[in-house]
Amino acid sequence: MSRYFALLPAAGSGSRMGVDKPKQYLGLAGRPLIEHALLTLARHPDISRIYLVLSAGDDWWEEQGISHEKLTVLRCGGDTRAQSVANGLQAMADEVSAEDWVLVHDAARPCLENTHIDKMLAKLGEDPVGGILAIPLADTLKRAGADQRIVETVPREQLWQAQTPQMFRHGLLSAALQSAGSAITDEASAIEQMGLSPKLVEGDIRNLKVTYPRDLELATLILQNNKAKQT
Repeated sequence: MSRYFALLPAAGSGSRMGVDKPKQYLGLAGRPLIEHALLTLARHPDISRIYLVLSAGDDWWEEQGISHEKLTVLRCGGDTRAQSVANGLQAMADEVSAEDWVLVHDAARPCLENTHIDKMLAKLGEDPVGGILAIPLADTLKRAGADQRIVETVPREQLWQAQTPQMFRHGLLSAALQSAGSAITDEASAIEQMGLSPKLVEGDIRNLKVTYPRDLELATLILQNNKAKQT
């Protein structure tokens, strides 16, 4: 029977936050931002192990004091997300099989919930390709031209906003990333370039990605609300 593993690429600098350290180490609701997703994945009974991919020169990780029996830290991060994921897949290859599932999750998505993971495992556990968590677009989309003026309105029908986790079998994802190169921005894109169609699993807007300073405020509110519901 296939097992489930998690892989978190966390080798980026988070330069758009405008701070002096990677955003995954910023404080959020009493913990380092990165710890929230790690704990959610670690507490899920079906996740066998979590692999965290850091850059070789990361000087902040050890200061966080984060540890868990399911957690393995890999210092093999690359210059791009795709390189970090590919390097992580290679580093974990001795401990997983080609048919085992890997859930790749953004370290900067701290509001991941057990229900998101449950839904992905239920929808994709027997899928021949795999898939991603995503949400249908609700807003009207505009394409910008010169001087930030609208060139056209883009129909939003059948458009989805990709989130993570993105879940594919280790062997397939490794081959896809090797073929696609480092320019892709998510794992599903590499799978698509192989001529395959990943499945969309509907998530929700609370699984936001922290990119800009104001996102920290919203993430704090979401985490506080989640905690209140559990008490």
